[in-house]
Amino acid sequence: MGEIEADHWQEKYILIEITEDGKTRDIGSLKKLPIPICIIRNVSECKIMTYTDTSLIQEELLAQIDEKIKRLNSMRPIPADALRKLQEEMRLVHTYQSNAIEGNTLTLQETKLVLEEGLTIGGKSLREHLEAINNAKAFDRMEELAKKKCAIDHITIQEIHEIVSRGILEDAGRYRTRNVRIAGAVKAPPDWSKMVKLMDELIGKIAESKGHPVETASFLHHRFVEIHPFSDGNGRVARLLMNLYLIARDYPPIVLKKEDRGKYYKFLKAADAGNIGPFANFIAKALNENLTIYLSITGGNEELLPLKELAPITPYSQEYLSLRARQGLLDAVKMGKTWYSSKRAVEQYLSEHGNKGV
Repeated sequence: MGEIEADHWQEKYILIEITEDGKTRDIGSLKKLPIPICIIRNVSECKIMTYTDTSLIQEELLAQIDEKIKRLNSMRPIPADALRKLQEEMRLVHTYQSNAIEGNTLTLQETKLVLEEGLTIGGKSLREHLEAINNAKAFDRMEELAKKKCAIDHITIQEIHEIVSRGILEDAGRYRTRNVRIAGAVKAPPDWSKMVKLMDELIGKIAESKGHPVETASFLHHRFVEIHPFSDGNGRVARLLMNLYLIARDYPPIVLKKEDRGKYYKFLKAADAGNIGPFANFIAKALNENLTIYLSITGGNEELLPLKELAPITPYSQEYLSLRARQGLLDAVKMGKTWYSSKRAVEQYLSEHGNKGV
């Protein structure tokens, strides 16, 4: 028997049998099938597959995320002061990085002064100040909605956009009523007259998704910016909605970094062309990194230390550990120009790779 192939994320799914001699025939259709492309080897074993039946994200990476979530949950309740401090840091860093990705020139320290001291930074535009203030307020609102387990719907989406764009766009909080083009994009966003229908479909698919939360969050982010429902601010809102979805399911927020902007746009472009896998893995790696940071506040073997301090307890140099961190073999986080890891992560690396000559 041949293969069956299902097109993904469409309203209607045509099932095609690919026979052994390479010919195809239509054997029916499925409606509202919320899965990525799937290949079924045997028609007699045909079934509707879920996210977990396909491998958008590397299995090892998902396993690391799931294991860290279990460890984090086992450590709850996390000391309130430590958790509050980390959440404040995430709010600041997310605001800075999300704006920087879009071209805002405020530095991290300048963003902190604007948010915490209410200062005006010389040489910076009013818009850049408003972007910092608005994005931080939108982050606060996103966390409030997530704690209440609020669904992502038209009201939620438009409310977040209104906060992000307040005082910046005339149509803040309203779907666009004209067509737009994105510089450098392969294809133009959908016609404005299709906005409500396309957003209805996206909202429905996210609500009905049975896939891994990280894969669903990745799809939400990409499909939202692909639809481009607002005249501007779609990237900032997409990153907030992705975090709303994750936090509501007890994951920490994701912070995408300015220095990864090239990869970020590259993977979004690949997703536009139908290959969402690289983007989903990019998002999963960012989440995995933030889970490491959240675990570090529990202290002990989870505490993050510079590789310079960890190297003496291993047979390796700091430079070698940095290499393994860049390769993803050593669980580590890069802050600024310095790599950090934990004694637990180093012990795990030595256990898995220490006797393999790598």
